Amino acid sequence: LKLFFLSRNIKCLIIFSVCLGFVFLSGFFHAKNKNYVISESQEELLPCRAKTNVMFLKTHKTASSTILNIMFRFAERYNLTVALPADELVHLGYPETFLAQFVEEFQAIGQNYNIMCNHLRFNPSEVQKVMAADTFYFSILRNPISLLESSYVYYKDVVPAFRFSKDVNEYLASPMKYYHPADYRKNIYARNIMWFDFGYDNNAEDNKNYVQTVLKEIEQNFHLILIADYFDESMILLKHTLCWDLDDVIYFKLNSRSQDTIQTLTPESKERIKAWCSLDWELYLHFNRSFWRRIEETIGLEELENEVDHLRTRQKELMEICLLDREAVGKDHINNKALLPYQSGAANILGYNLKQDLDNRRLRTCQRMVMPELQYMSYLYAVQHPHKKRKQLGLP
Repeated sequence: LKLFFLSRNIKCLIIFSVCLGFVFLSGFFHAKNKNYVISESQEELLPCRAKTNVMFLKTHKTASSTILNIMFRFAERYNLTVALPADELVHLGYPETFLAQFVEEFQAIGQNYNIMCNHLRFNPSEVQKVMAADTFYFSILRNPISLLESSYVYYKDVVPAFRFSKDVNEYLASPMKYYHPADYRKNIYARNIMWFDFGYDNNAEDNKNYVQTVLKEIEQNFHLILIADYFDESMILLKHTLCWDLDDVIYFKLNSRSQDTIQTLTPESKERIKAWCSLDWELYLHFNRSFWRRIEETIGLEELENEVDHLRTRQKELMEICLLDREAVGKDHINNKALLPYQSGAANILGYNLKQDLDNRRLRTCQRMVMPELQYMSYLYAVQHPHKKRKQLGLP
């Protein structure tokens, strides 16, 4: 009987041990899986690192002056080195195809620039001599219909194709009557200007294979293409992609013009622009699609809407803090002529008046947000290259 109970106890002990083993193993695998999930979650929660090596291809009449201001302010905030135009240049050699020698002190500084954002005609091999290997490349495009009208008004006095036509609709009715491809230096603004800025022939034939080849090259050279027609959405996408703060992409619109200088395009003119600037039109359609696809994949439309609202709220707050008129004013109403934007053609380029009672910290912030492109470039040039002769801009 004793042997029976002893044998029974041993069996129970064995069964208990086996069960305990299963419980232990189950807990082990559960803990291992739980740890894995936590690690994955922790990785998602880790803050991304802000990109500080950034090249922005500043295209013409695409709200790019506003982005340049954003880039300059970011450079100042983090004490970054900007690739500025050499000597008396105000652009990086434009409209010549970019060469590294167009950058001030390139021979001395080499590949140690952090930010490049002044106008240039893109040339990847030469840009790579200036910018680090991990540089983030981006640019911005605008609907060619509104772009050409803006270009017409802004460059009316300097572009032969525009100068001798009465208005933009007359020009578009018969562009070849006014446009001479051989005189590319003066007429580049009159046709496929974005295509030219990216480094390609703006008078090239609209051949399907050629266009597709160029689009693929641009996709390989640039990490992101923004769309000026959706500027606030573009700033949110840029913020996410570069891992910047909201205040890094807050802006006041710069180099914009008064409503009374906008010419009304006829429906026929709008269609003619699509044909006359067909290379730009293909460029815009392609990257407008990729822009929205990128947003859906990375942010989502609902979150995008929320963040755009936050951006506009913060922008309104800063306008109330900084601006006397709480909006842009015409050139004749700018009180401080040192903040007068460069005026061109038939356009009335707007600027801002700052409040008079700002403390020093707010004054510096507000001044930088409203500082026109040429003045800001000249200021940074003096800071970065104090031993060099100052830029002679012919401005106050």
